[in-house]
Amino acid sequence: MDIRAGIQTAILLASLGAVVLFWSGIQSIRNGRKLLYFRLRQERVANGWRWIGFALLLSGLVFGLVRWGEPVAYTYFPPSATITLSPTPSLSPTISLTPTITFTPSETLTPSISNTPTITFTPFIPAVVETAFSSLVTPNTDAIFSPLIFARDIDANYQPIGPVTVFINPVEKVVAVFSYDKMLNGVQWTALWYREGQLLHYETEIWAGDTGGYGFTSWEPGADTWLAGEYEVQIFVGMEWMVVGRFTVEGDPYTATPSPAPTTTPPPSATLIPSPTRMPSATPQPTLTRVPSRTLTPTSTRVPSKTPLPTDTRWPSSTP
Repeated sequence: MDIRAGIQTAILLASLGAVVLFWSGIQSIRNGRKLLYFRLRQERVANGWRWIGFALLLSGLVFGLVRWGEPVAYTYFPPSATITLSPTPSLSPTISLTPTITFTPSETLTPSISNTPTITFTPFIPAVVETAFSSLVTPNTDAIFSPLIFARDIDANYQPIGPVTVFINPVEKVVAVFSYDKMLNGVQWTALWYREGQLLHYETEIWAGDTGGYGFTSWEPGADTWLAGEYEVQIFVGMEWMVVGRFTVEGDPYTATPSPAPTTTPPPSATLIPSPTRMPSATPQPTLTRVPSRTLTPTSTRVPSKTPLPTDTRWPSSTP
């Protein structure tokens, strides 16, 4: 049984005890008032009030356990840095590769395998994030954080709901849960969210929690922002990094399909009938050139009439 389970069990038992004592006290007072003898009646009533007092003390104990039970317990019994849930393996900050050298039976030593170590960068606070620091409290160098556990959401006890390391789109929100111990109030703590080495989101605040317990950092940018790839979350206290966790997002991000706007089909316009093609006007025929009329020749030339002869020309008679 861990500390949390023990505190919850104590709260349950104290609550039941307070209810039983309170009920017994009420019953004792009622029964005592019915007794005939004064002394017995006073003793029974006094016992009833005593039990009610014990019930009130247990109620105060329940309130104290709910409010301060776990922080006080973590002060004397620091939580383990490893969570029993399936933790995401965290990368060691530095990796030292030792190449294996095979000696050949010759005077020249030639390594059979030449390992090229992969450069691993130590996490650091970017300058744009460092300018937002406001705390002047020196962090505790003994503070510890557990490996990060990733889930889509957490419950009321800061426990991940369905922890995974691979998320399938669409993704709305990712929460990174951790346990901690030996933290100091007032120190600056920071969470950085990276994708493929690019800083996407950060949060930096002054620590206002308990010295030990559970904490989380979350990011909810929208379903269309979670591109496929490998993501990394880094936790810092002051300028010192405490833990690094990684998860993967697969699949295309969600893209909202806009509903098409209703289109109004205009009524078909009247088809214009082309005007009849004008036929070219007839080529004007050349006007007939009048040929000068022929000179009329007289049909007959009047011959002057003969001088009429006398119808009876009498010759002079001969002289007898």
